[in-house]
Amino acid sequence: VQLQASGGGSVQAGGSLRLTCAVSRSKFSVKTVAWYRQAPGQERGLVASINEYFATNYADSVKGRFTISRDKAKRTVNLQMNSLKSEDTAVYYCHVRANWGKDEYEYWGQGTLVTVSS
Repeated sequence: VQLQASGGGSVQAGGSLRLTCAVSRSKFSVKTVAWYRQAPGQERGLVASINEYFATNYADSVKGRFTISRDKAKRTVNLQMNSLKSEDTAVYYCHVRANWGKDEYEYWGQGTLVTVSS
């Protein structure tokens, strides 16, 4: 599975950005797609996830501001980020959990930088 993340950039506080993770076709069955982020000097943490049944999960810090969505036909997962704050500044990573038979695999995409200026 290959992941291509895009959509990062610089924005002022209160603005919006949309991140997209494109998932390549493969023999694997994609179960959950998630966005993580890592700020300088901090550990990587979950931002939002969406599973094969479109159930979503959000970090408390982004609830009500970020929305994750999945287009199975296009094999993309979007993260709409509104009301951005300076503390949202981080490198954002796309992550996939996929199955092949009984085995579970996980994959990371390259990071995309989001910078929010106050």
